[in-house]
Amino acid sequence: MSRAINQFCRHALVPLMLSLSALVMAQGTPPLGEGPFVFQTAQVKIQVEVVARGMEHPWSLAFLPSGDMLVTERAGNLRVIHNGVLNPESIAGVPDVYVERLLGFMEVIPHPDFAQNRTLYLTYHKKITEEPKAIATVLASAIFDGTKLTDVKELLVGDSWDGAGGAGARLAFGSDGKLYMSLGASRDDSAQQPGLLRGKILRLNDDGSVPSDNPFVGKEGFRPEIFSWGHRNISGLAVNPATGALWASEYGPNGGDEVNIISAGKNYGWPLVSFGRDYPGPFISPVPYKEGMENPVATFIPGISPSGLAFYTGTDFPIWTTSAFLGATRVGQIGGTGKMVRIFFDENGNERQREDLLVDLHQRIRDIRMGPDGLMYMLTEEQDGALLVIKPVNE
Repeated sequence: MSRAINQFCRHALVPLMLSLSALVMAQGTPPLGEGPFVFQTAQVKIQVEVVARGMEHPWSLAFLPSGDMLVTERAGNLRVIHNGVLNPESIAGVPDVYVERLLGFMEVIPHPDFAQNRTLYLTYHKKITEEPKAIATVLASAIFDGTKLTDVKELLVGDSWDGAGGAGARLAFGSDGKLYMSLGASRDDSAQQPGLLRGKILRLNDDGSVPSDNPFVGKEGFRPEIFSWGHRNISGLAVNPATGALWASEYGPNGGDEVNIISAGKNYGWPLVSFGRDYPGPFISPVPYKEGMENPVATFIPGISPSGLAFYTGTDFPIWTTSAFLGATRVGQIGGTGKMVRIFFDENGNERQREDLLVDLHQRIRDIRMGPDGLMYMLTEEQDGALLVIKPVNE
């Protein structure tokens, strides 16, 4: 009987609860004002300005050497912001994208040598089959000439699944020059299956091939692209400038969100260990830690539905130096509670300070990036999404 009840909860109640929570989230976010907005944080006074608005559910922000910014819209558009003005026309040549709920156009990042090779990397979802419905996450490269994408190449097509959960697909170039890609796996045990790519962070050469020194190259049963495994849904990837290590922010289920330092070959536990609860209420696992699995360096209870991750490298706020900043789309499953979180870690990766920022804006923060000008930029995950920037207050 208990097994039948559990199956009913998973197959009937979970979709209903997800639909209700999505409705609350959509209804709970108030409009963003014109700004600028001045906030006194625990340590500094900041001014938040609106750089551009009118983007439909923006997901990723990238800076080009020219000073232009690129923004992905989940609906399948790539937009450019030039001299602080959003071009009303989308960039041509974007591949077909499958869009449903949180599926769609995800990441855009430039190659480290973009000024020479004009190469961008994109992640997005595409439909593999209609019946049964099967969706896959794609990594592609493209050449950007300033107005359109050409020479689009699929470098990797992930495992297909039914499209439920696990949508995130972040990218980052590591300090080793390799391209890292996250693939989510939120509602099944694929994160613990070494022959699948879902629930993993991958390490690739810039042409999509597998580096010969990846931790599972030649190991029976493991996909050679895998760098780390046991992840639920990575929502942010960033290199810590102080150590060169790759860090990740990760969705838990209902609570149990994490920040992890990513190491080669390590297992991060999902779904065998977690601080979170399943959506119907029970804890995911009886214990939050298990021998042989990596512990997070920060956890969130209640959950914050984390998003982008960045380390502060500017000079305007020296007290923030080396702090990690995370976007939050909602706290405790409540709409209208989006914010940004600053966490200061010491040289050993121990959390020493945690501070909530931008709470009064009530905006869902989807991405955070440090700009080449030393300023921190954020995208709001809204139907009328905006690009924000944090500056010092001139008094």
